[in-house]
Amino acid sequence: MKQKYIQKVMRSLFALLPVALLLSLSLISAGCMQDETAPPEGQYTSNETLVAFVESAVAYVKENGKERALEEFNDPGGLFVRGELYIYAYDFNGTTLAHPINPEKVGVNRLNETEGGVGAFLVAMNEAIRNGENFHRIEYINPLHNRTLESKLTYAVQMDDDWWLGSGIYTGPANPSS
Repeated sequence: MKQKYIQKVMRSLFALLPVALLLSLSLISAGCMQDETAPPEGQYTSNETLVAFVESAVAYVKENGKERALEEFNDPGGLFVRGELYIYAYDFNGTTLAHPINPEKVGVNRLNETEGGVGAFLVAMNEAIRNGENFHRIEYINPLHNRTLESKLTYAVQMDDDWWLGSGIYTGPANPSS
């Protein structure tokens, strides 16, 4: 019995190995590796942690359904808010489906919103996601740093033809020339 359990665990680990290798190669080939320097105040979230966080949200949707998942994603004290990481979700028309940090934006179409470049971000993310690109670098308002504009690496996954979810990590000051 114990040997069968060990064999089952080993098969599971070997099954995950190609996924881990694929994720590592895609991070390297996409040129999305973070700088070696940590963001202000010693905070640092790795790209791998970001991907795992988003993939756990994808699994949550598959296990619990869209409506229940969106309720959880919108909960500021829920499972999908961890420090600087939080799950947000949008439909491809630009309407916010989940945002635990800005709950007043849920149900709001933000494609034409200019503050912090949100509209441009959504247009770019919609296009990138539909082209199969999960990573995207943006400049976005950091709610944890007095709403200053900062560089952010986002990772997002298309859930179906109608919507996607993602998260991001702040990587430092925004590029002053952009």
